[in-house]
Amino acid sequence: MPQLPPLNSLRVLESAARNLSFSKAADELFVTKAAVSHQIKALEEYLGFPLFERKNRSIELTEAAEVALPKLREGFTNLAEAVNLMRRHTAHASVNVCMAPSFAAKWLVPKLHKFSGAHPEIDMQITGDDTLISNRSTSDNMDDWFRSAEIDLIIRFGDGIAPGYQVDKLFDVAAVPLCNPDLLTEGEHPLKTPDDLRHYTLLHDDTGYTGRPSWERWLELAGVEGIDAKRGLHFNHVSLVLGGAIDKQGIGLSMEPLAQYDIDAGRLCIPFDLKMPLDHSYYVIRPKTDTVNESVEAFVSWLLEEAANYS
Repeated sequence: MPQLPPLNSLRVLESAARNLSFSKAADELFVTKAAVSHQIKALEEYLGFPLFERKNRSIELTEAAEVALPKLREGFTNLAEAVNLMRRHTAHASVNVCMAPSFAAKWLVPKLHKFSGAHPEIDMQITGDDTLISNRSTSDNMDDWFRSAEIDLIIRFGDGIAPGYQVDKLFDVAAVPLCNPDLLTEGEHPLKTPDDLRHYTLLHDDTGYTGRPSWERWLELAGVEGIDAKRGLHFNHVSLVLGGAIDKQGIGLSMEPLAQYDIDAGRLCIPFDLKMPLDHSYYVIRPKTDTVNESVEAFVSWLLEEAANYS
């Protein structure tokens, strides 16, 4: 077997090449930019040829580095899978699933006792990650999530495009207005029709993700005019919107699945029949592999069954 350069240097190369930035690679690897530069320089000296063309404010891959990058990424993915295989043969059955914190708290966790009851032998680790609801979260860094956090699957709201991964749709999503049930009967202007929204504060979820529902579009679908769709209270997290609606701070607009737990508990209600379909859906994403993880398969089957019951 040919002698390889230090594995850590190759890891730094992969990150810097993917990000086309030493600074971003340093942030991703929790080291300094100087450390990244040192590792790349040492690797170039080891190999005997440059890997990057240094510009004034940017870097570009040399042809040699660009040709090698896909195989390098494949190698790290294979290493991570090999480590996971060893752990599965020695560790207690477990499933590590990653998703947006809002989806975990509002949809999955309230149901999770049913899976645990049916499969007490499987330990669950739920990881909430805000980057899964960010516009920066694309399929380009999907394998980094799986590698760095050693997760088995991701639940994500999006377009379902994840080349090289197994993708199962959970369900389509609609956005609905949400309020405290007391507002249907209380006050000078109880909520009867969408036009009554002009008497209430609109609560906005300004989380930065593609496909986010907007009051402007919902009011247009409802045929309501004369309401400034941008007015009201703006939040950076859907949980704050739902909390504000529960506390009668105004009327929220959010995805129905994220509100279902509070609806079932009687804390929220949907005041109008109009539901606004969204262009994106919730998906389960996991690496394609030749080996079968029975614990993951059991969890995915349960997820799809719960999603079918919800739909």
